Amino acid sequence: MSTRTAMPAALLAAALLATTACEVPDAADTAAAPASPPASLAALPIAPEDTGAHYDRDDWPHWSTVHGTCNAREQALLDQGQGVRADDQCRPVTGTWVSPYDGVTVTDPAKLDIDHLVPLAEVAHSGRGENGRRVGPRQWSRAERERYANDPDVLVVVTARANRSKGDQDPAHWLPERDRCGYATRWIEIKTRYRLSVDQAEHDALAAVLARCPDGGAR
Repeated sequence: MSTRTAMPAALLAAALLATTACEVPDAADTAAAPASPPASLAALPIAPEDTGAHYDRDDWPHWSTVHGTCNAREQALLDQGQGVRADDQCRPVTGTWVSPYDGVTVTDPAKLDIDHLVPLAEVAHSGRGENGRRVGPRQWSRAERERYANDPDVLVVVTARANRSKGDQDPAHWLPERDRCGYATRWIEIKTRYRLSVDQAEHDALAAVLARCPDGGAR
Protein backbone atom coordinates (compact mmCIF):
# COMPACT_ATOMS: atom_id res chain seq x y z
CA MET A 1 0.00 0.00 0.00
CA SER A 2 1.32 3.46 -0.79
CA THR A 3 0.52 7.10 -0.30
CA ARG A 4 0.06 8.68 -3.70
CA THR A 5 0.34 12.35 -4.42
CA ALA A 6 -2.11 14.58 -6.23
CA MET A 7 -1.46 15.14 -9.91
CA PRO A 8 -1.77 18.73 -11.24
CA ALA A 9 -4.92 19.26 -13.31
CA ALA A 10 -2.88 20.51 -16.27
CA LEU A 11 -0.96 17.24 -16.39
CA LEU A 12 -4.18 15.25 -16.18
CA ALA A 13 -5.61 17.23 -19.07
CA ALA A 14 -2.48 16.57 -21.08
CA ALA A 15 -2.70 12.85 -20.33
CA LEU A 16 -6.29 12.74 -21.52
CA LEU A 17 -5.42 14.75 -24.60
CA ALA A 18 -2.75 12.21 -25.48
CA THR A 19 -5.24 9.37 -25.29
CA THR A 20 -8.22 11.09 -26.90
CA ALA A 21 -6.58 13.50 -29.37
CA CYS A 22 -9.41 15.94 -28.68
CA GLU A 23 -9.22 19.69 -28.34
CA VAL A 24 -8.96 21.23 -24.88
CA PRO A 25 -9.50 24.91 -24.04
CA ASP A 26 -6.66 27.10 -25.27
CA ALA A 27 -3.95 27.93 -22.75
CA ALA A 28 -5.01 31.57 -23.05
CA ASP A 29 -8.44 30.63 -21.74
CA THR A 30 -6.95 29.50 -18.45
CA ALA A 31 -3.92 31.81 -18.23
CA ALA A 32 -5.75 35.10 -18.76
CA ALA A 33 -7.29 36.88 -15.80
CA PRO A 34 -10.83 35.53 -15.54
CA ALA A 35 -13.84 37.80 -15.78
CA SER A 36 -15.94 38.23 -12.67
CA PRO A 37 -18.63 35.55 -12.23
CA PRO A 38 -21.47 38.02 -12.94
CA ALA A 39 -19.71 39.18 -16.13
CA SER A 40 -19.05 35.59 -17.20
CA LEU A 41 -22.68 34.68 -16.56
CA ALA A 42 -23.86 37.66 -18.59
CA ALA A 43 -21.67 36.49 -21.48
CA LEU A 44 -23.17 32.99 -21.59
CA PRO A 45 -25.75 32.53 -24.36
CA ILE A 46 -29.28 31.95 -23.11
CA ALA A 47 -31.23 29.27 -24.96
CA PRO A 48 -33.89 26.69 -24.11
CA GLU A 49 -32.52 23.28 -23.28
CA ASP A 50 -31.66 21.34 -26.42
CA THR A 51 -34.15 18.57 -25.74
CA GLY A 52 -33.66 17.24 -29.25
CA ALA A 53 -30.05 16.30 -28.47
CA HIS A 54 -29.59 12.58 -27.87
CA TYR A 55 -28.10 11.63 -24.49
CA ASP A 56 -26.87 8.21 -23.45
CA ARG A 57 -24.39 8.01 -20.58
CA ASP A 58 -22.58 5.18 -22.35
CA ASP A 59 -21.65 7.67 -25.11
CA TRP A 60 -19.55 9.61 -22.57
CA PRO A 61 -16.62 7.32 -21.62
CA HIS A 62 -15.70 8.06 -18.04
CA TRP A 63 -13.11 6.93 -15.52
CA SER A 64 -10.51 6.69 -18.27
CA THR A 65 -6.90 5.97 -17.35
CA VAL A 66 -5.08 9.24 -16.79
CA HIS A 67 -1.62 7.97 -15.81
CA GLY A 68 -0.06 4.69 -14.74
CA THR A 69 -2.81 2.51 -13.30
CA CYS A 70 -4.88 5.48 -12.06
CA ASN A 71 -8.19 6.32 -13.67
CA ALA A 72 -9.94 9.68 -13.42
CA ARG A 73 -12.16 8.58 -10.53
CA GLU A 74 -9.24 7.30 -8.49
CA GLN A 75 -7.22 10.42 -9.23
CA ALA A 76 -10.08 12.65 -8.05
CA LEU A 77 -10.14 10.73 -4.75
CA LEU A 78 -6.37 11.16 -4.42
CA ASP A 79 -6.50 14.87 -5.26
CA GLN A 80 -9.44 15.85 -3.08
CA GLY A 81 -8.72 13.82 0.06
CA GLN A 82 -6.30 14.11 2.97
CA GLY A 83 -3.90 11.34 3.95
CA VAL A 84 -5.11 9.11 1.14
CA ARG A 85 -3.48 5.70 0.84
CA ALA A 86 -3.96 3.59 -2.27
CA ASP A 87 -3.16 0.01 -3.17
CA ASP A 88 -0.80 -0.97 -5.98
CA GLN A 89 -3.67 -0.61 -8.47
CA CYS A 90 -4.23 3.04 -7.45
CA ARG A 91 -7.48 2.23 -5.64
CA PRO A 92 -7.80 4.50 -2.58
CA VAL A 93 -8.42 2.40 0.52
CA THR A 94 -8.11 4.91 3.36
CA GLY A 95 -8.18 8.67 3.75
CA THR A 96 -10.40 11.55 4.79
CA TRP A 97 -12.69 13.49 2.49
CA VAL A 98 -15.05 16.38 3.23
CA SER A 99 -17.98 16.48 0.82
CA PRO A 100 -18.28 20.12 -0.30
CA TYR A 101 -22.00 19.83 -1.02
CA ASP A 102 -23.08 18.89 2.50
CA GLY A 103 -19.99 19.19 4.70
CA VAL A 104 -20.00 15.51 5.67
CA THR A 105 -16.63 13.95 6.55
CA VAL A 106 -16.09 10.48 5.08
CA THR A 107 -13.25 8.03 5.72
CA ASP A 108 -14.49 5.12 3.60
CA PRO A 109 -13.98 5.78 -0.13
CA ALA A 110 -16.67 3.21 -0.97
CA LYS A 111 -19.22 5.66 0.46
CA LEU A 112 -18.25 8.42 -1.94
CA ASP A 113 -19.45 9.33 -5.42
CA ILE A 114 -17.68 11.41 -8.06
CA ASP A 115 -19.99 14.10 -9.36
CA HIS A 116 -19.67 15.91 -12.68
CA LEU A 117 -20.35 19.42 -11.41
CA VAL A 118 -22.15 20.24 -14.65
CA PRO A 119 -23.78 16.84 -15.28
CA LEU A 120 -23.20 14.96 -18.50
CA ALA A 121 -26.89 15.12 -19.45
CA GLU A 122 -26.92 18.86 -18.77
CA VAL A 123 -23.90 19.33 -21.04
CA ALA A 124 -25.54 17.27 -23.79
CA HIS A 125 -28.58 19.57 -23.69
CA SER A 126 -26.62 22.85 -23.47
CA GLY A 127 -25.73 23.41 -27.11
CA ARG A 128 -25.70 27.07 -28.09
CA GLY A 129 -27.44 28.46 -31.14
CA GLU A 130 -25.52 29.76 -34.14
CA ASN A 131 -27.06 30.82 -37.44
CA GLY A 132 -30.38 29.26 -36.53
CA ARG A 133 -29.03 25.84 -35.57
CA ARG A 134 -27.68 24.14 -32.47
CA VAL A 135 -23.95 23.66 -32.17
CA GLY A 136 -21.70 22.35 -29.45
CA PRO A 137 -22.17 18.99 -27.70
CA ARG A 138 -24.39 17.70 -30.52
CA GLN A 139 -21.30 17.76 -32.74
CA TRP A 140 -18.77 16.58 -30.17
CA SER A 141 -16.85 13.45 -31.08
CA ARG A 142 -16.63 10.52 -28.69
CA ALA A 143 -13.12 11.71 -27.82
CA GLU A 144 -14.41 15.17 -26.93
CA ARG A 145 -17.15 13.67 -24.75
CA GLU A 146 -14.51 11.55 -23.02
CA ARG A 147 -12.37 14.64 -22.48
CA TYR A 148 -15.22 16.36 -20.67
CA ALA A 149 -16.29 13.31 -18.66
CA ASN A 150 -12.78 12.93 -17.22
CA ASP A 151 -11.81 16.59 -16.85
CA PRO A 152 -10.41 16.96 -13.30
CA ASP A 153 -11.80 20.50 -13.10
CA VAL A 154 -15.30 19.07 -13.52
CA LEU A 155 -15.09 16.20 -11.00
CA VAL A 156 -16.13 16.63 -7.36
CA VAL A 157 -15.84 14.03 -4.59
CA VAL A 158 -19.13 14.05 -2.67
CA THR A 159 -21.31 11.83 -0.53
CA ALA A 160 -23.52 9.40 -2.37
CA ARG A 161 -26.55 11.02 -0.73
CA ALA A 162 -25.69 14.47 -2.07
CA ASN A 163 -24.89 13.20 -5.55
CA ARG A 164 -28.10 11.23 -5.85
CA SER A 165 -30.14 14.13 -4.52
CA LYS A 166 -28.69 16.32 -7.28
CA GLY A 167 -28.96 13.85 -10.15
CA ASP A 168 -28.82 15.69 -13.49
CA GLN A 169 -30.48 18.86 -12.20
CA ASP A 170 -29.24 22.37 -12.94
CA PRO A 171 -29.12 25.21 -10.36
CA ALA A 172 -32.72 26.20 -11.07
CA HIS A 173 -33.77 22.90 -9.49
CA TRP A 174 -30.93 21.95 -7.12
CA LEU A 175 -28.24 23.71 -5.14
CA PRO A 176 -25.87 22.26 -2.52
CA GLU A 177 -26.45 22.82 1.17
CA ARG A 178 -23.04 24.46 1.52
CA ASP A 179 -20.88 26.89 -0.48
CA ARG A 180 -23.47 27.84 -3.06
CA CYS A 181 -21.27 30.74 -4.15
CA GLY A 182 -18.40 28.43 -5.02
CA TYR A 183 -20.74 26.00 -6.73
CA ALA A 184 -22.36 28.69 -8.90
CA THR A 185 -18.99 30.16 -9.81
CA ARG A 186 -17.58 26.80 -10.89
CA TRP A 187 -20.76 26.02 -12.86
CA ILE A 188 -20.34 29.27 -14.79
CA GLU A 189 -16.60 28.65 -15.33
CA ILE A 190 -17.25 25.20 -16.79
CA LYS A 191 -20.04 26.39 -19.06
CA THR A 192 -17.81 29.23 -20.24
CA ARG A 193 -14.78 27.00 -20.95
CA TYR A 194 -16.84 24.51 -22.92
CA ARG A 195 -18.86 27.19 -24.73
CA LEU A 196 -22.21 25.97 -23.46
CA SER A 197 -25.52 27.76 -23.08
CA VAL A 198 -27.78 28.28 -20.06
CA ASP A 199 -31.55 28.30 -20.08
CA GLN A 200 -33.40 31.28 -18.62
CA ALA A 201 -34.36 29.64 -15.32
CA GLU A 202 -30.79 28.38 -14.86
CA HIS A 203 -29.40 31.85 -15.59
CA ASP A 204 -31.76 33.48 -13.13
CA ALA A 205 -30.97 30.97 -10.37
CA LEU A 206 -27.23 31.51 -10.83
CA ALA A 207 -27.69 35.30 -10.82
CA ALA A 208 -29.69 35.07 -7.59
CA VAL A 209 -26.91 33.08 -5.92
CA LEU A 210 -24.18 35.48 -7.06
CA ALA A 211 -26.18 38.47 -5.81
CA ARG A 212 -25.76 37.11 -2.29
CA CYS A 213 -22.05 36.33 -2.60
CA PRO A 214 -19.16 38.50 -1.39
CA ASP A 215 -17.49 40.13 -4.39
CA GLY A 216 -20.08 38.58 -6.70
CA GLY A 217 -18.71 35.08 -6.12
CA ALA A 218 -15.12 35.87 -7.15
CA ARG A 219 -12.69 33.19 -5.97
